[in-house]
Amino acid sequence: MLESLFAPLLDSTPILVLIVVVALVFLATEWVKAGKKEKRRKCKGGRRSNWKPPRQNLHDLTNATEQLQVVMQAKFHSRPLLNSPETKVFKALDEAVIARNSKWQVMAQVSLGEFLGSPNKRAYSCVNSKRVDFALMDENSRVIHALEYQGSGHHQGSAAARDAVKKEALRKAGIGYHEIVAGHTTPSELRALVEKLVPAG
Repeated sequence: MLESLFAPLLDSTPILVLIVVVALVFLATEWVKAGKKEKRRKCKGGRRSNWKPPRQNLHDLTNATEQLQVVMQAKFHSRPLLNSPETKVFKALDEAVIARNSKWQVMAQVSLGEFLGSPNKRAYSCVNSKRVDFALMDENSRVIHALEYQGSGHHQGSAAARDAVKKEALRKAGIGYHEIVAGHTTPSELRALVEKLVPAG
């Protein structure tokens, strides 16, 4: 009697199992889709999103706006372009150059990047911000000679290496390099140097 009652169920068991499996797969698929939609909604600015904008590098001052903000918050003061010994050398040089050729001029603390050029960007960046103490400029505004004042503390640290970089760049550009040594170059020797470097005008 019992066997006759449950026989239809036993015969349909494979079908029931198949239905259950299909239903579980369908539910799992819908659950995954719902999760992806929620994730996309969060990424688009939903209230539950934990996304935060990347922090700015406070030391990156390549942006002009950031530079302006830093400068506006800082204090500045004027200071001499040359120290006392350099000022004396500049005045003596200036007088000697004007006496030799009034069309020539002495420039002080000039960046190499202002009067040197190179198609090699890496090489140019190596010398761009380096300076020469004095530059002799002709009537066409071209620097013909560079003069370095070697003070008492000039050769400290990596000064010799920096000078080597400047010398090589100037040599390749065809610009003369000359040194004025503190305590050794006399005023008469300085005038003789100017007469040698500057054509009579």
